[in-house]
Amino acid sequence: MASDKKDTPGVVAPPPLIVLAFVLVGFLLHWFWRLPFAIGIGYDILGALLIIAGLAIAIWGRNLFVRAGTNVEPYKPTITIVDKGPFAYSRNPLYLCMFAVYFGIALVTGNAWLLLLAVPLFFIMQYGVIAREERYLEAKFGETYLSYKRGVRRWL
Repeated sequence: MASDKKDTPGVVAPPPLIVLAFVLVGFLLHWFWRLPFAIGIGYDILGALLIIAGLAIAIWGRNLFVRAGTNVEPYKPTITIVDKGPFAYSRNPLYLCMFAVYFGIALVTGNAWLLLLAVPLFFIMQYGVIAREERYLEAKFGETYLSYKRGVRRWL
């Protein structure tokens, strides 16, 4: 069991909890101090589409992980590299989905704080999660991961 703890990327926190924390902080700030934000039906529709697409692709990606027999959670060992479905186009489609849902929530609710907080959220995800995962996967899978990395963009 102790070896399993070492066989992880050591991310700063589970990514969904990081995003949820930023959403909660954004709503708390919005409650105390609203910032001007142009809202309207167009933003609502775009926001709803981002939320729906983000959730649909996230479910698809998660199911691919499960079918491949690897862990979805980044605090558990990765068993194999998944390179099918959305992972054939992006090395981080699940994180893209989280950002899509995040921006969708910002648009639907007219919460400008969420848009401003997206910058520090991006940097925490980039350096506290993604960079650590990539170092871990390179060390664990070597050329298999490096080949995947050369062929597939980090984002889109």
